[in-house]
Amino acid sequence: MDLQTLSDRAEITDLLTRYTRAIDTGEWDWLDTVFAPDAQIDYTQSGGIAAAYPEVKPWLAEMLPAFFPKRMHTLGQLDIRIDGDEASCSAYFHNPMPMDDGAGGEKIVEFGGIYHHTLARTADGWRSVRLFEEVVWKRGI
Repeated sequence: MDLQTLSDRAEITDLLTRYTRAIDTGEWDWLDTVFAPDAQIDYTQSGGIAAAYPEVKPWLAEMLPAFFPKRMHTLGQLDIRIDGDEASCSAYFHNPMPMDDGAGGEKIVEFGGIYHHTLARTADGWRSVRLFEEVVWKRGI
């Protein structure tokens, strides 16, 4: 593997880490360093929306804290494929989140699946131009 490929893979790995950390910490502006301004995002398999990034970002900021005040991702098995200034990355995720159980306590809701990113090299580095969240399993819902 050449130095450029190693560098690209490291940058794409960092992009996915920034994505999950932004979601988990509620630092919504970090998502601006993950997504291209016109990126398309599809969260429909987990009960969310499919829309362009400018619509998805405020939706995430409103809906996630309302239903899931604490969030935590684990990523694994990143399959990164680079072709010039375009790339794809599929990454396994596990996302357990506590939520109100409706009886004064909380329950844990978990999602497991694969994030499918389509990426483009930009002047500001790699950016996701498309994200499809594939839910493979869920528990607690």
